[in-house]
Amino acid sequence: MTSLFQYSVHLADSPFWAFAIHDGHQVDPAAEQFILLDETQRLREEDPYTASMAELPVNQLFVATSRFQLDINRKAEDAVYLRPEQAWGLNVWKDTLPSTILQQLYEEHKNFYQQLDSYIQHTIDKHGFFVAFDVHTYNAQRISEDESIDKKANPQINLGTHYNDEKWRVVIDKFIESVQSQQLLGEAIDIRENVKFKGGYLAQHILQKFGDRGCVLSIEFRKDFMNEWTGLPYQPIILEYKQLLLRALKDLQKIDIYGV
Repeated sequence: MTSLFQYSVHLADSPFWAFAIHDGHQVDPAAEQFILLDETQRLREEDPYTASMAELPVNQLFVATSRFQLDINRKAEDAVYLRPEQAWGLNVWKDTLPSTILQQLYEEHKNFYQQLDSYIQHTIDKHGFFVAFDVHTYNAQRISEDESIDKKANPQINLGTHYNDEKWRVVIDKFIESVQSQQLLGEAIDIRENVKFKGGYLAQHILQKFGDRGCVLSIEFRKDFMNEWTGLPYQPIILEYKQLLLRALKDLQKIDIYGV
């Protein structure tokens, strides 16, 4: 049976992981005939270019399948958007999705997390701990592309840390300190914790099972690097975000995380 969920993994000799689980835009032909949304509608709620930002010299896991087919950042029963309230008020599917496809998608979700557990356990066995950069983006112009961004309510970077054990506070603080020491296009960076998002199911799953041995930093970039409505990217900002993550990674690599 052909897989309905595509992702790539690059393993490195490192305790660090970089995830881009909403980067994907692909819809499998078996499901495409049932989907209502066009590519532009899907792209608006996906996290394009996050794999480029997260392409760091560490373990990498990048998802190619669109979240509108299977969202692994949701628990299994919500991972396929069957109701508008699961998908920003959007009707995703034309008719009732065939049960064979639906059940296979749920099976893909289960298999993915079994494999992910194996990867994280291997990292712990080899290095004693893990740190994951869970890279996402979010929309701040919900009404139109001409809408002024409420910067007080929408930080440039929302850092989801809610589900981490307090023992990892030194890692979280070091990441924030590193970001705040940098600039974006010559200006100070606004990074705040848990304002828009606290961390999704991926972070919750990993931390529930392995939270005593590592932490997950759910890094949500406001979509300043693209036009939210057209998908047009602003490449200089994408490159700066990648450099920002690389510098933060190097700063974290300098501290005694194993000792935590």
